[in-house]
Amino acid sequence: MRMWRIWFIFWIFGIGFSLVGLRLFYWSILAGESLRQEASSQYLIEFQLPSSRGSISDQKNNNLALSQPAFLVYAQPKLIKDIRNFASKVAGILFIDEESVVADLNVENRFWVPLAHKIEQPVVEKLKELNLEGLGFEKEAKRYYPEASMAAQLLGFVGLDEQGNDTGYFGLEGFYERELRGKPGALQREKDAKGNPILIGEALRVEPEHGRSLVLWMDRSIQRMVEKRLLEGIEKYGAKEGSVVIMDPKTGGIVAMASTPSYDPISYNTYPSELFKNPVVSGSYEPGSTFKVLIMSAALEEKLVTPTTTMEEGGPTRVGEYLIKTWNEQYSGTISMTKVLEKSSNVGMVFVGQKLGTEKMLGFLKRFGIGEVTGIDLEEEISPELRQEKEWRDIDLATASFGQGIAVTPIQMLRAVGALANDGWLMEPHVVKEIVDTKGKSVEIKPKKVRQVISAATARIISEMMIAAVDNGEAKWAKPKGYRIAGKTGTAQIPVAGHYDDKKTIASFVGFAPADDPKFVMLVTLREPQSSPWGSETAAPLFFTLARDIFTYWGISPQ
Repeated sequence: MRMWRIWFIFWIFGIGFSLVGLRLFYWSILAGESLRQEASSQYLIEFQLPSSRGSISDQKNNNLALSQPAFLVYAQPKLIKDIRNFASKVAGILFIDEESVVADLNVENRFWVPLAHKIEQPVVEKLKELNLEGLGFEKEAKRYYPEASMAAQLLGFVGLDEQGNDTGYFGLEGFYERELRGKPGALQREKDAKGNPILIGEALRVEPEHGRSLVLWMDRSIQRMVEKRLLEGIEKYGAKEGSVVIMDPKTGGIVAMASTPSYDPISYNTYPSELFKNPVVSGSYEPGSTFKVLIMSAALEEKLVTPTTTMEEGGPTRVGEYLIKTWNEQYSGTISMTKVLEKSSNVGMVFVGQKLGTEKMLGFLKRFGIGEVTGIDLEEEISPELRQEKEWRDIDLATASFGQGIAVTPIQMLRAVGALANDGWLMEPHVVKEIVDTKGKSVEIKPKKVRQVISAATARIISEMMIAAVDNGEAKWAKPKGYRIAGKTGTAQIPVAGHYDDKKTIASFVGFAPADDPKFVMLVTLREPQSSPWGSETAAPLFFTLARDIFTYWGISPQ
């Protein structure tokens, strides 16, 4: 009996000591950090010190976005003898409400009151001349765009989040927010029992870690050319809006990207929010005849046609209850596949589409990246849905063969044609070339091959057919002499309320050059041009003008 009591007491003490040990383990190890923070908050005041945001520069290290020195202006109410006089003088220089300043400074037990953020040096110098006790300054960064509105939709902008902290939105500023923003620092000072700072007490300052910088594939000079020519084209052809995007087909690097209308990132809040999204990655359209080169390359790859395969273009072709015509309602009789592209024959492309069939066409569209996001390093990228095979009708197969009834984004279309210029290899497009930390150490973002869509041999064949389409097509008058350029015009009607508008079109031109060793692939789109609805008379001349500029800039001589 006595032994039982001894063991009972032993277990009671054993369990008790175990619980105490577990509790001590929890306090010291698991909850130690939070308890230390809670304890320190009872005798420390902490203020956050903002970090400086990383810069963004082009491939030649020309700054496109950077943080310039600015100041946070703050007040220390406990040191201010005449709050009304203080508020009157400071509010006048900072252009802030005097009564709000007075109210903030009179809040009990406040040691530190922020008055204004991102104040530039000349204003700070005026404030310092007042020699006011209790007025302080802390360095912080202000986002600055040296090229003003250039590449705004590519760069994005820096705004404030719900806590009032700088945050990147849209474009690169949004996509690379974590890399660019850095890590804020802190200033800690001891306080007394009433919460007032002990000015002679311990002060701990943790310096902020500044953000990493981005180096782009973009060339600032080409970006300027693109924006200048695009604005000229919009005005000349009376288009509602437009875009140009240029990529290196061998790396996927984005050399230039511009859309209009756009905005100025430094004053973004004065512009409509719908302008913030980049239409090259977040807008969709029906590509029209530019799509024909993808369908033709698929048929060539499957050996269903060759450039010399012929078909009869005797008139419109009927698909079920629908009658499909050529764009100019002219018919050439017996024509080859090369001529189908040269003349941009819808009837000829229906022939090619029917040769492929729905299963093979859909398979190639997926391999070209249609129906999937490209993975470009920009915010807001979308991908129009690609219908399931069971949902495709004969008329869908027919219209898709000439780029109607199917939607893409400009970046999807550019990347797909880029594969034709790159021996059939589809690349992942990228804006950023490398990321550099504050110590100068860089991480290169290497080009990424996604998959080979068509063989190198097929890519060379379709390139020659596209060269013929440029040399002998409707836009041949605008082509720079002496250069081999592979390309294709496009004119797509715009779907409105379930039908196509007869007068509104999206004119486009896509191509690459020099065709034998492509240095760039470029897509030009113009929405609702008024001077002419045709891509051959609007988008194509704009493409060739830019190509001529690039040849001169890069020193590419005629062949």
